[in-house]
Amino acid sequence: MRNKIPVVLVLLTLCLVIAFPAMAYAEPNTPPIETTAESAVLMDYVSGHILFSKEPDMELPMASVTKLMTLLLAVEAVDQGKLDLSDTIVTSENAASMGGSQIYLEPGEEMSVEEMLISIAVGSANDSCVAVAEYIGGSEESFVQMMNKKAQEMELNHTHFSNTTGLPVENHYTSSYDMAIILKENLKYPLFRKLSSIYEYDLRGGEFKLWNTNKLLKWYQGADAGKTGWTNDAKYCLASSAKKEGMRLIAVVLGTPEPRSHFRECIKLFNYGFSQYQMVKLQDAGARVKTVDVNKGTVEKLGLVTSKEAGVVVPKGQDKGFRGVVKGPNEITAPIKKGQSIGSYVIMKDGREVVKVPLIAENTVPKASILKQMHKALNRIYG
Repeated sequence: MRNKIPVVLVLLTLCLVIAFPAMAYAEPNTPPIETTAESAVLMDYVSGHILFSKEPDMELPMASVTKLMTLLLAVEAVDQGKLDLSDTIVTSENAASMGGSQIYLEPGEEMSVEEMLISIAVGSANDSCVAVAEYIGGSEESFVQMMNKKAQEMELNHTHFSNTTGLPVENHYTSSYDMAIILKENLKYPLFRKLSSIYEYDLRGGEFKLWNTNKLLKWYQGADAGKTGWTNDAKYCLASSAKKEGMRLIAVVLGTPEPRSHFRECIKLFNYGFSQYQMVKLQDAGARVKTVDVNKGTVEKLGLVTSKEAGVVVPKGQDKGFRGVVKGPNEITAPIKKGQSIGSYVIMKDGREVVKVPLIAENTVPKASILKQMHKALNRIYG
Protein backbone atom coordinates (compact mmCIF):
# COMPACT_ATOMS: atom_id res chain seq x y z
CA MET A 1 0.00 0.00 0.00
CA ARG A 2 2.88 2.37 0.90
CA ASN A 3 4.44 1.78 -2.53
CA LYS A 4 1.28 2.97 -4.32
CA ILE A 5 1.13 6.42 -2.69
CA PRO A 6 4.16 7.92 -4.49
CA VAL A 7 2.81 6.64 -7.81
CA VAL A 8 -0.52 8.41 -7.23
CA LEU A 9 1.26 11.64 -6.34
CA VAL A 10 3.43 11.48 -9.44
CA LEU A 11 0.38 10.92 -11.67
CA LEU A 12 -1.48 13.80 -10.01
CA THR A 13 1.52 16.12 -10.52
CA LEU A 14 1.77 15.15 -14.19
CA CYS A 15 -1.93 15.90 -14.69
CA LEU A 16 -1.51 19.35 -13.19
CA VAL A 17 1.51 20.12 -15.38
CA ILE A 18 -0.35 19.02 -18.52
CA ALA A 19 -3.50 20.91 -17.60
CA PHE A 20 -1.78 24.22 -16.80
CA PRO A 21 1.33 24.58 -18.98
CA ALA A 22 0.79 28.29 -19.71
CA MET A 23 1.06 29.21 -16.04
CA ALA A 24 4.84 28.89 -16.36
CA TYR A 25 5.03 32.50 -17.50
CA ALA A 26 1.53 33.79 -18.27
CA GLU A 27 0.50 35.03 -14.85
CA PRO A 28 2.16 37.38 -12.33
CA ASN A 29 2.63 36.36 -8.71
CA THR A 30 0.37 39.06 -7.26
CA PRO A 31 -3.43 38.97 -7.22
CA PRO A 32 -5.42 41.01 -9.79
CA ILE A 33 -6.05 44.66 -9.00
CA GLU A 34 -9.44 46.28 -8.51
CA THR A 35 -10.78 49.21 -10.50
CA THR A 36 -13.90 51.36 -10.26
CA ALA A 37 -14.15 51.47 -14.06
CA GLU A 38 -17.09 49.62 -15.57
CA SER A 39 -14.79 48.27 -18.27
CA ALA A 40 -10.98 48.26 -18.26
CA VAL A 41 -8.04 46.76 -20.16
CA LEU A 42 -4.28 46.78 -19.73
CA MET A 43 -2.55 45.69 -22.95
CA ASP A 44 1.01 45.09 -24.03
CA TYR A 45 1.52 47.29 -27.09
CA VAL A 46 3.98 45.03 -28.94
CA SER A 47 2.11 41.73 -28.78
CA GLY A 48 -1.42 42.89 -27.98
CA HIS A 49 -1.54 40.48 -25.04
CA ILE A 50 -3.96 41.43 -22.26
CA LEU A 51 -2.28 41.77 -18.86
CA PHE A 52 -5.44 42.75 -16.96
CA SER A 53 -9.09 43.16 -17.87
CA LYS A 54 -12.46 43.84 -16.34
CA GLU A 55 -15.52 43.37 -18.55
CA PRO A 56 -13.37 44.06 -21.64
CA ASP A 57 -16.22 43.49 -24.13
CA MET A 58 -18.89 45.51 -22.30
CA GLU A 59 -20.46 47.98 -24.75
CA LEU A 60 -20.47 51.47 -23.28
CA PRO A 61 -20.64 55.10 -24.45
CA MET A 62 -17.13 56.52 -24.91
CA ALA A 63 -17.59 60.31 -25.04
CA SER A 64 -14.61 62.11 -26.64
CA VAL A 65 -12.43 59.00 -26.66
CA THR A 66 -14.35 58.58 -29.94
CA LYS A 67 -11.88 61.05 -31.45
CA LEU A 68 -9.17 58.38 -31.46
CA MET A 69 -10.91 56.81 -34.46
CA THR A 70 -11.38 60.22 -36.07
CA LEU A 71 -7.66 60.88 -35.62
CA LEU A 72 -6.76 57.41 -36.89
CA LEU A 73 -8.49 58.00 -40.22
CA ALA A 74 -6.83 61.42 -40.49
CA VAL A 75 -3.26 60.27 -39.77
CA GLU A 76 -3.74 57.31 -42.12
CA ALA A 77 -4.83 59.72 -44.87
CA VAL A 78 -1.70 61.81 -44.27
CA ASP A 79 0.50 58.71 -44.30
CA GLN A 80 -1.04 57.57 -47.59
CA GLY A 81 -0.57 60.97 -49.19
CA LYS A 82 -4.31 61.63 -49.45
CA LEU A 83 -4.15 64.53 -46.98
CA ASP A 84 -1.49 67.18 -46.44
CA LEU A 85 -0.92 68.90 -43.11
CA SER A 86 -0.61 72.22 -44.91
CA ASP A 87 -4.02 71.90 -46.57
CA THR A 88 -6.50 74.61 -45.59
CA ILE A 89 -9.90 73.68 -44.19
CA VAL A 90 -12.76 76.19 -44.42
CA THR A 91 -15.15 75.86 -41.48
CA SER A 92 -18.74 75.05 -42.38
CA GLU A 93 -21.87 76.27 -40.60
CA ASN A 94 -22.37 72.71 -39.35
CA ALA A 95 -18.88 72.40 -37.88
CA ALA A 96 -19.10 75.82 -36.23
CA SER A 97 -22.39 74.87 -34.55
CA MET A 98 -20.92 72.05 -32.47
CA GLY A 99 -21.28 72.41 -28.72
CA GLY A 100 -19.19 70.97 -25.92
CA SER A 101 -15.42 71.33 -25.98
CA GLN A 102 -14.38 73.50 -28.93
CA ILE A 103 -12.05 76.18 -30.25
CA TYR A 104 -15.00 78.38 -31.29
CA LEU A 105 -14.49 78.19 -35.04
CA GLU A 106 -16.49 80.75 -37.00
CA PRO A 107 -18.30 79.81 -40.25
CA GLY A 108 -15.86 80.45 -43.08
CA GLU A 109 -12.82 80.54 -40.76
CA GLU A 110 -9.77 78.94 -42.36
CA MET A 111 -7.26 76.76 -40.55
CA SER A 112 -4.62 74.24 -41.62
CA VAL A 113 -5.18 70.51 -41.31
CA GLU A 114 -2.27 70.37 -38.87
CA GLU A 115 -3.77 72.92 -36.47
CA MET A 116 -7.20 71.31 -36.75
CA LEU A 117 -5.67 67.95 -35.78
CA ILE A 118 -3.75 69.54 -32.90
CA SER A 119 -6.95 71.10 -31.60
CA ILE A 120 -8.64 67.67 -31.71
CA ALA A 121 -5.79 65.75 -30.06
CA VAL A 122 -4.95 68.41 -27.46
CA GLY A 123 -8.13 70.40 -26.87
CA SER A 124 -10.71 67.75 -27.84
CA ALA A 125 -12.35 70.31 -30.13
CA ASN A 126 -15.69 69.09 -31.46
CA ASP A 127 -15.90 71.84 -34.09
CA SER A 128 -12.47 70.96 -35.52
CA CYS A 129 -13.43 67.29 -35.43
CA VAL A 130 -16.44 67.85 -37.66
CA ALA A 131 -14.52 70.22 -39.96
CA VAL A 132 -11.81 67.59 -40.53
CA ALA A 133 -14.42 64.87 -41.05
CA GLU A 134 -16.22 66.98 -43.67
CA TYR A 135 -12.94 67.76 -45.42
CA ILE A 136 -11.89 64.10 -45.65
CA GLY A 137 -15.26 62.43 -46.12
CA GLY A 138 -17.29 65.14 -47.85
CA SER A 139 -19.75 65.15 -44.95
CA GLU A 140 -19.74 64.05 -41.34
CA GLU A 141 -22.20 61.26 -42.21
CA SER A 142 -19.87 59.87 -44.88
CA PHE A 143 -16.92 60.09 -42.50
CA VAL A 144 -18.86 58.18 -39.84
CA GLN A 145 -19.41 55.44 -42.41
CA MET A 146 -15.65 55.38 -42.92
CA MET A 147 -15.18 55.06 -39.15
CA ASN A 148 -17.52 52.07 -38.97
CA LYS A 149 -15.92 50.47 -42.02
CA LYS A 150 -12.52 50.79 -40.35
CA ALA A 151 -13.93 49.27 -37.17
CA GLN A 152 -15.18 46.29 -39.16
CA GLU A 153 -11.81 45.88 -40.88
CA MET A 154 -10.15 45.88 -37.47
CA GLU A 155 -12.67 43.27 -36.25
CA LEU A 156 -13.94 45.51 -33.46
CA ASN A 157 -17.06 43.55 -32.62
CA HIS A 158 -18.23 45.79 -29.78
CA THR A 159 -17.89 49.21 -31.41
CA HIS A 160 -20.24 51.38 -33.44
CA PHE A 161 -19.98 55.08 -34.24
CA SER A 162 -22.85 57.51 -34.85
CA ASN A 163 -20.77 60.70 -34.86
CA THR A 164 -17.15 61.84 -34.95
CA THR A 165 -17.07 63.66 -31.61
CA GLY A 166 -18.57 61.45 -28.92
CA LEU A 167 -21.34 63.93 -28.10
CA PRO A 168 -24.34 61.97 -26.72
CA VAL A 169 -26.21 60.10 -29.46
CA GLU A 170 -27.91 56.72 -29.83
CA ASN A 171 -26.09 53.63 -31.09
CA HIS A 172 -22.66 55.00 -30.27
CA TYR A 173 -20.55 52.66 -28.15
CA THR A 174 -17.29 50.79 -27.72
CA SER A 175 -15.56 48.43 -25.28
CA SER A 176 -12.29 48.91 -23.43
CA TYR A 177 -10.70 46.13 -25.49
CA ASP A 178 -11.80 47.62 -28.81
CA MET A 179 -10.59 51.07 -27.80
CA ALA A 180 -7.22 49.64 -26.78
CA ILE A 181 -6.93 48.21 -30.29
CA ILE A 182 -7.80 51.60 -31.82
CA LEU A 183 -5.14 53.33 -29.72
CA LYS A 184 -2.65 50.57 -30.56
CA GLU A 185 -3.25 51.19 -34.28
CA ASN A 186 -2.87 54.95 -33.84
CA LEU A 187 0.48 54.49 -32.13
CA LYS A 188 1.92 53.01 -35.33
CA TYR A 189 1.94 56.52 -36.79
CA PRO A 190 4.62 59.04 -35.71
CA LEU A 191 2.21 61.87 -36.53
CA PHE A 192 -0.32 60.60 -33.99
CA ARG A 193 2.37 60.27 -31.33
CA LYS A 194 3.48 63.82 -32.03
CA LEU A 195 -0.05 65.23 -31.89
CA SER A 196 -1.09 63.28 -28.82
CA SER A 197 2.02 64.19 -26.82
CA ILE A 198 1.59 67.98 -27.13
CA TYR A 199 0.68 69.33 -23.69
CA GLU A 200 0.11 72.98 -24.56
CA TYR A 201 -0.25 74.84 -27.83
CA ASP A 202 -0.76 78.45 -28.90
CA LEU A 203 -3.54 78.54 -31.50
CA ARG A 204 -4.35 81.50 -33.77
CA GLY A 205 -0.94 83.03 -33.19
CA GLY A 206 -1.23 82.78 -29.42
CA GLU A 207 -4.73 84.22 -29.11
CA PHE A 208 -6.18 80.88 -28.01
CA LYS A 209 -4.34 78.58 -25.60
CA LEU A 210 -4.83 74.83 -25.74
CA TRP A 211 -4.06 72.55 -22.81
CA ASN A 212 -4.11 68.80 -23.28
CA THR A 213 -7.04 67.17 -21.54
CA ASN A 214 -4.86 64.08 -20.89
CA LYS A 215 -3.23 65.15 -17.62
CA LEU A 216 -1.26 61.92 -17.42
CA LEU A 217 1.25 63.58 -19.76
CA LYS A 218 2.33 65.58 -16.69
CA TRP A 219 1.17 63.36 -13.88
CA TYR A 220 2.66 60.02 -14.90
CA GLN A 221 6.26 59.35 -15.92
CA GLY A 222 6.37 57.72 -19.35
CA ALA A 223 2.83 58.70 -20.40
CA ASP A 224 2.99 59.99 -23.96
CA ALA A 225 -0.35 59.55 -25.74
CA GLY A 226 -4.06 59.12 -25.22
CA LYS A 227 -7.50 60.69 -25.21
CA THR A 228 -9.94 61.60 -22.46
CA GLY A 229 -13.72 61.70 -22.52
CA TRP A 230 -16.64 62.71 -20.34
CA THR A 231 -20.41 62.97 -20.64
CA ASN A 232 -23.17 62.27 -18.13
CA ASP A 233 -23.89 58.94 -19.81
CA ALA A 234 -20.30 57.84 -20.45
CA LYS A 235 -18.95 59.17 -17.13
CA TYR A 236 -15.15 59.55 -17.14
CA CYS A 237 -13.16 57.67 -19.79
CA LEU A 238 -9.51 57.51 -20.81
CA ALA A 239 -7.43 55.57 -23.32
CA SER A 240 -3.74 56.09 -22.64
CA SER A 241 -0.25 54.89 -23.41
CA ALA A 242 2.95 54.91 -21.37
CA LYS A 243 6.46 53.60 -21.93
CA LYS A 244 9.12 52.66 -19.39
CA GLU A 245 12.28 50.55 -19.62
CA GLY A 246 11.58 49.64 -23.22
CA MET A 247 8.05 48.40 -22.52
CA ARG A 248 4.95 50.22 -23.77
CA LEU A 249 1.57 49.56 -22.18
CA ILE A 250 -1.92 50.68 -23.18
CA ALA A 251 -4.51 51.31 -20.47
CA VAL A 252 -8.19 51.97 -21.16
CA VAL A 253 -10.87 52.71 -18.58
CA LEU A 254 -14.53 53.41 -19.40
CA GLY A 255 -17.23 54.59 -17.01
CA THR A 256 -15.23 55.69 -13.97
CA PRO A 257 -17.50 57.56 -11.56
CA GLU A 258 -16.06 60.91 -10.45
CA PRO A 259 -13.76 63.71 -11.71
CA ARG A 260 -10.14 62.63 -12.22
CA SER A 261 -11.04 59.02 -11.48
CA HIS A 262 -10.14 58.04 -15.04
CA PHE A 263 -6.59 59.30 -14.43
CA ARG A 264 -6.39 57.52 -11.07
CA GLU A 265 -7.60 54.22 -12.49
CA CYS A 266 -5.22 54.33 -15.47
CA ILE A 267 -2.31 55.11 -13.15
CA LYS A 268 -3.34 52.11 -11.09
CA LEU A 269 -3.26 49.91 -14.19
CA PHE A 270 0.10 51.28 -15.33
CA ASN A 271 1.65 50.86 -11.88
CA TYR A 272 0.48 47.26 -11.82
CA GLY A 273 1.82 46.53 -15.30
CA PHE A 274 5.23 48.15 -14.91
CA SER A 275 5.80 46.65 -11.46
CA GLN A 276 4.84 43.10 -12.39
CA TYR A 277 5.97 42.68 -16.02
CA GLN A 278 9.04 43.14 -18.16
CA MET A 279 9.76 43.17 -21.88
CA VAL A 280 11.78 40.43 -23.56
CA LYS A 281 12.87 41.99 -26.86
CA LEU A 282 14.48 39.84 -29.51
CA GLN A 283 14.47 42.20 -32.51
CA ASP A 284 13.95 45.90 -33.15
CA ALA A 285 11.41 47.07 -35.70
CA GLY A 286 12.99 47.11 -39.15
CA ALA A 287 15.74 44.61 -38.27
CA ARG A 288 16.98 42.57 -41.24
CA VAL A 289 16.78 38.94 -40.14
CA LYS A 290 16.98 37.12 -43.49
CA THR A 291 18.24 37.63 -47.04
CA VAL A 292 16.51 35.81 -49.89
CA ASP A 293 17.39 35.20 -53.53
CA VAL A 294 15.34 37.14 -56.08
CA ASN A 295 14.23 35.41 -59.26
CA LYS A 296 13.61 37.51 -62.41
CA GLY A 297 14.34 40.76 -60.55
CA THR A 298 16.59 43.77 -61.13
CA VAL A 299 18.64 42.68 -58.09
CA GLU A 300 19.64 39.21 -56.95
CA LYS A 301 19.18 39.58 -53.18
CA LEU A 302 16.49 41.07 -50.95
CA GLY A 303 16.47 41.68 -47.22
CA LEU A 304 13.50 40.66 -45.08
CA VAL A 305 12.94 42.94 -42.08
CA THR A 306 10.67 42.82 -39.05
CA SER A 307 7.50 44.86 -39.58
CA LYS A 308 7.49 45.85 -35.92
CA GLU A 309 9.40 45.22 -32.73
CA ALA A 310 9.61 41.50 -31.92
CA GLY A 311 9.16 40.97 -28.22
CA VAL A 312 6.93 39.62 -25.50
CA VAL A 313 5.92 40.93 -22.09
CA VAL A 314 6.28 38.41 -19.26
CA PRO A 315 6.07 38.48 -15.47
CA LYS A 316 9.32 39.71 -13.97
CA GLY A 317 11.87 36.96 -13.47
CA GLN A 318 10.36 34.73 -16.17
CA ASP A 319 12.37 36.09 -19.09
CA LYS A 320 14.49 33.02 -19.88
CA GLY A 321 14.10 30.43 -22.64
CA PHE A 322 12.72 32.59 -25.46
CA ARG A 323 14.19 32.29 -28.94
CA GLY A 324 13.45 33.68 -32.37
CA VAL A 325 12.79 31.54 -35.45
CA VAL A 326 12.74 32.95 -38.99
CA LYS A 327 10.12 31.39 -41.23
CA GLY A 328 10.13 32.37 -44.88
CA PRO A 329 11.14 31.34 -48.40
CA ASN A 330 14.74 31.21 -49.57
CA GLU A 331 13.77 32.56 -52.99
CA ILE A 332 11.09 34.92 -54.24
CA THR A 333 10.08 36.01 -57.73
CA ALA A 334 9.90 39.68 -58.76
CA PRO A 335 8.09 42.04 -58.88
CA ILE A 336 8.17 42.73 -55.15
CA LYS A 337 6.83 45.81 -53.35
CA LYS A 338 8.56 47.38 -50.38
CA GLY A 339 6.62 46.38 -47.26
CA GLN A 340 5.19 43.25 -48.90
CA SER A 341 4.66 40.50 -46.34
CA ILE A 342 7.10 37.63 -46.88
CA GLY A 343 7.31 35.14 -44.02
CA SER A 344 7.40 35.74 -40.28
CA TYR A 345 9.62 36.02 -37.26
CA VAL A 346 8.30 33.75 -34.52
CA ILE A 347 9.14 33.97 -30.83
CA MET A 348 9.16 30.48 -29.33
CA LYS A 349 9.33 29.10 -25.81
CA ASP A 350 9.27 25.46 -24.78
CA GLY A 351 8.52 24.41 -28.33
CA ARG A 352 5.41 26.53 -28.77
CA GLU A 353 4.70 29.78 -30.58
CA VAL A 354 4.29 32.83 -28.36
CA VAL A 355 4.35 35.79 -30.78
CA LYS A 356 4.49 36.03 -34.57
CA VAL A 357 5.75 39.18 -36.31
CA PRO A 358 5.36 39.55 -40.10
CA LEU A 359 8.54 39.90 -42.14
CA ILE A 360 8.35 42.41 -44.98
CA ALA A 361 10.40 43.25 -48.05
CA GLU A 362 13.09 45.81 -47.27
CA ASN A 363 12.95 47.34 -50.76
CA THR A 364 10.93 47.36 -53.98
CA VAL A 365 12.31 45.04 -56.67
CA PRO A 366 10.89 45.52 -60.18
CA LYS A 367 10.75 42.65 -62.60
CA ALA A 368 13.79 42.65 -64.89
CA SER A 369 13.38 42.95 -68.65
CA ILE A 370 13.64 39.79 -70.75
CA LEU A 371 16.96 41.01 -72.10
CA LYS A 372 18.38 41.53 -68.62
CA GLN A 373 17.09 38.14 -67.47
CA MET A 374 18.82 36.50 -70.48
CA HIS A 375 22.03 38.40 -69.70
CA LYS A 376 21.97 37.21 -66.08
CA ALA A 377 21.29 33.63 -67.18
CA LEU A 378 24.26 33.71 -69.59
CA ASN A 379 26.49 35.11 -66.84
CA ARG A 380 25.54 32.21 -64.58
CA ILE A 381 26.32 29.71 -67.35
CA TYR A 382 29.58 31.17 -68.60
CA GLY A 383 30.63 32.89 -65.43
